[in-house]
Amino acid sequence: MIYLYRKRSSLASPDSENKQKKKKNRDSSDPDNKTHSDEEAEDLIHFPGGEDLTVQDILDAPGEVVGKSSYGTLYRATFRGGSTTALLRFLRPACAGRTGEILPAIRLLGSLSHPNLVPLTAFYVGPRGEKLLVHPFFPSVTLSHFLREGKTESHRWETIHRIAIGIASGLEHLHWGRSRPIVHGNLRSKNVVLIGSGGGGDRRACLSEFGLHLLLNATAGQEMLESSAMQGYKAPELIKMREASRESDVYSLGVVLLEMLTRKEDLGLPVSVRNRRRSDEAAAPPPEEEGPLMFFQLAMACCSPSPRLRPDARHVVRKLEEIGR
Repeated sequence: MIYLYRKRSSLASPDSENKQKKKKNRDSSDPDNKTHSDEEAEDLIHFPGGEDLTVQDILDAPGEVVGKSSYGTLYRATFRGGSTTALLRFLRPACAGRTGEILPAIRLLGSLSHPNLVPLTAFYVGPRGEKLLVHPFFPSVTLSHFLREGKTESHRWETIHRIAIGIASGLEHLHWGRSRPIVHGNLRSKNVVLIGSGGGGDRRACLSEFGLHLLLNATAGQEMLESSAMQGYKAPELIKMREASRESDVYSLGVVLLEMLTRKEDLGLPVSVRNRRRSDEAAAPPPEEEGPLMFFQLAMACCSPSPRLRPDARHVVRKLEEIGR
């Protein structure tokens, strides 16, 4: 267990307790801190589910690192003597946008409520630009881990179909649930969590990290996009993260659907599957395989090289529901 929040300075630099004595020198010499200390005001913004959270809860909470990226760290933290557990996503000051610039996006993300989206319950801003998102903690595994385990449950068509509907429904809400569409920007199997302690078929699929690119500066956002490209989720037309769209999200969705069907994580999965199918056209499958075949065709439509030919998330949900009948 790592205790990271007992001092206000720890959020900006978990290993810098001794450096706190040199704060004035660092603030004047470090370009990442020289303006944050002067202009950022400490604040805690509450959203549904986090109304009772205090700044002191965050600063005093013992945390355990459960994930890292180029732009931040994810902690599992316990509040109030262990009575409450939450996930804290710390964004590095050098990667996050200025508070005034990202506040509208924060309020938009905090207002979202859907069974297939991991909610944002609070947002903390530290005095030197530290930014931390608070999410509820659920017993869960990522879809990537679930597929990689290779258990029988991940091979069952009913499980694949149910999880797919949950993923598509969450994306549909982001794209069409508000007057202003919200682009996920980083959809991949690692950012789909299966909530619950039962088998995969009993777990609820929820999207995480949606809209996170809206909180990052241009450099960090581009690094996120490059990471997505390296893992095969980036739509071919997408060059800059600020150009991410509903269509590029649907491409990523198609890759996730193919992963679920093939249980493979392949850099060029849509292309390799398309080429294999062209070179080995099979006869019509037996009736019991009609559902998986239609699922495959839908996934490939999502991965069309042309954004205009991809179905939107509403169509994907309707089609998945039809496949399950």
